[in-house]
Amino acid sequence: MTPLAADALTIWRSAVDAVMPRPLVAEAVKALDLLSTCRVIVVGCGKAGAEMAAGVEEVLSHRTAVGALVGLVNVPETSPPPPPLQSGEGGPGSLDPLHFGEGGERSEPGEVSTKHIRLNPARAAGSNFPTPAGVAGAEEMLRLLSSAGPDDTALCLISGGGSALLPCPAEGVSLDSKLAVTKLLTGCGATIHEMNCVRKHLSRVKGGRLAEAFRGRQLVSLIISDVIGDPLDVIASGPTAPDPTTFADAKTVLDRYSLWAKCPSDVTAHIQKGCDGLIPDTPKTVPANVRNVVIGTNAVALAAARRTAEQLRYRVLDLGPFIEGETLHVAAAVAGVVRNIRERGEPIPPPACILIGGETTVTLGERPGKGGRNQEFVLAMLERLGRDGMRDVAVLSGGTDGEDGPTDAAGAVADGDTWAKATTARLSVPDHLARHDAYPFFDAVGGLLRTGPTGTNVADIRVVLVR
Repeated sequence: MTPLAADALTIWRSAVDAVMPRPLVAEAVKALDLLSTCRVIVVGCGKAGAEMAAGVEEVLSHRTAVGALVGLVNVPETSPPPPPLQSGEGGPGSLDPLHFGEGGERSEPGEVSTKHIRLNPARAAGSNFPTPAGVAGAEEMLRLLSSAGPDDTALCLISGGGSALLPCPAEGVSLDSKLAVTKLLTGCGATIHEMNCVRKHLSRVKGGRLAEAFRGRQLVSLIISDVIGDPLDVIASGPTAPDPTTFADAKTVLDRYSLWAKCPSDVTAHIQKGCDGLIPDTPKTVPANVRNVVIGTNAVALAAARRTAEQLRYRVLDLGPFIEGETLHVAAAVAGVVRNIRERGEPIPPPACILIGGETTVTLGERPGKGGRNQEFVLAMLERLGRDGMRDVAVLSGGTDGEDGPTDAAGAVADGDTWAKATTARLSVPDHLARHDAYPFFDAVGGLLRTGPTGTNVADIRVVLVR
């Protein structure tokens, strides 16, 4: 790896390290008044669920009475980490799995264990679709919350990926049908807001309905956000937040992408009943004893990345956590900023670090290749800047959860050497980009960012360095 690419990786890693769930949750739980609480019930879902649950137990380990601390959290199944860098291998495609913290303070993904809170593997690692195990977990959470006594407190641990990890289809809608709709929305380039609007109206727990099941003293949701702007109703489809969207909005989304006729009949029948007022809509308010607290965000990660970049003596241009839209369009805009920095020294002169948060989308064709939005961003930057434009430039884009599309990579990294490697391997950047086939390209040139599951999720962080 070139020194410039190594700096980009250091900056990205510091961003992910700043939003590790265990310390964030432990600090938040310490601030709660739980002295007079009879029982603490923990429920939740998301890619950060295991570490969040461990953070709760770290603080409440003194609650040793039988049943004083109970719960269940739906989490992804873990997968083995990629092999470590072997002697003689080169390139950033062979990175060791990430090790956050110092002195062995944090367990690697897959090693998290809890005593009182059951971790329910609810979907396969690398997948983003609901499973029957997720449904069983959601139904158990409803049972736990409805069993609360008047002096009980509930903690709901919510993080990115929660929509797929908390499936509980509405009456009359099958899990297979919900899965079919999710795949349709994913393939057409729908935004996370649009996807979750539909999913909320096909669920018994999303859109504030999980909170409706609670009968105790207080329910506090601790939230790590993977959504631009951190809207409570969108993160994991807002199981404990009021929902401003309606059945009519869900139908509009499906019509917008010409999906209504492609949806299973039980889905369209359920949404139409809601539009006709035959079944109640999602709650527009939540009880006064329900509180939602966001403890980790993309902005927090970007702030940490800025500090690290400045320590490495880069001038920083932070474009913020609100970047969204088609990946190719975002890459074109960022490539223009790189050119301006190199040729005019504006808005900052080199050595420069451009930080980009948020989350983009990719609209796939009929027969797409293999990759993800982060890998596509780096490939698009290569095409836009060209061989000469990448000289003294490094581009890294990665999902903070360690996942990027249906691949085993978090994203990709490229620098001035990537074009030469691609030429040697007889790879065409435009051809791979046109096919949305970034993964094989970066696999061949040693540019895949393989980290394994990181245990957190606050959307994407992109680092562009100009020397």
